[in-house]
Amino acid sequence: MSEAIVEVRGNRKERVGVVVSDVQDKTIVVKVDRRTPHPLYKKIVKVSKKFTAHDENNDAKKGDTVRIIETRPLSRSKRWRLLEIISRAVQE
Repeated sequence: MSEAIVEVRGNRKERVGVVVSDVQDKTIVVKVDRRTPHPLYKKIVKVSKKFTAHDENNDAKKGDTVRIIETRPLSRSKRWRLLEIISRAVQE
């Protein structure tokens, strides 16, 4: 029996969101939506946050649904990198 050796680099956070900007070189801005109860009124509200992520090959385009993963600091604002493109945006 041969067992595959898998390198585990800790428990890294993953997020799924939509690319809102791909203007910068090797960088995308991903908007991640989540639903959370309001602290006082307990109503479920939609909260969104933008993450700057590293896209080495400039693969992701505006409107794509992507998965990003936490990584070491790559610049002043980039702490995430593109893991995969889940679905492409409809081209017009």
